[in-house]
Amino acid sequence: MGLSEALSKPGQLIADMVQITKLDDFLKWGRSYSLWPYPFATACCGIEFMGTACSDMDIARFGAERPSFSPRQADMILVLGTITYKMAPVLRQIYDQLSEPKYVISVGACASSGGMFDTYGVVQGIDRFLPVDIYIPGCPPRPEAIIDGLVKLQEKVKSQGLEERRREVMRKIEEINEKNKPLVVK
Repeated sequence: MGLSEALSKPGQLIADMVQITKLDDFLKWGRSYSLWPYPFATACCGIEFMGTACSDMDIARFGAERPSFSPRQADMILVLGTITYKMAPVLRQIYDQLSEPKYVISVGACASSGGMFDTYGVVQGIDRFLPVDIYIPGCPPRPEAIIDGLVKLQEKVKSQGLEERRREVMRKIEEINEKNKPLVVK
């Protein structure tokens, strides 16, 4: 149906052209399709993320095509690869500089669990110091898995208000601090 046909029947096609929603739901939808990632790539998962941004996978369909290499302009951090204990404070500082509300995606086996590097220098999962929202398995994960993780994060953003998000992050940070308390032997 062309525009001239639609205009010849005023009022009949309103239901096809207009959607009514709550302002809060509209804002959640807008936030879910404007996630700007900060890729913290240290290993082969970074290459897979680059493949996700190419034309075959086209992460732009989901509103995350603009990788931001300034944490103040990003609201989602993708941890792609192995994280050592020397890198952990830097990564935490970058996380603290992200704009609110901020989200964390742990991409690959190395970021999620240390991967095959069960050594004294490698963090055995970034959830020891960051509140992770989505885990993407694989070594390295395929671009399809990264897109699937992004879609799951979008669903989470659509279903969660800002105050609920703030409470969830605070709860996760309290759990991290509780796990990381030093043992005191009396």
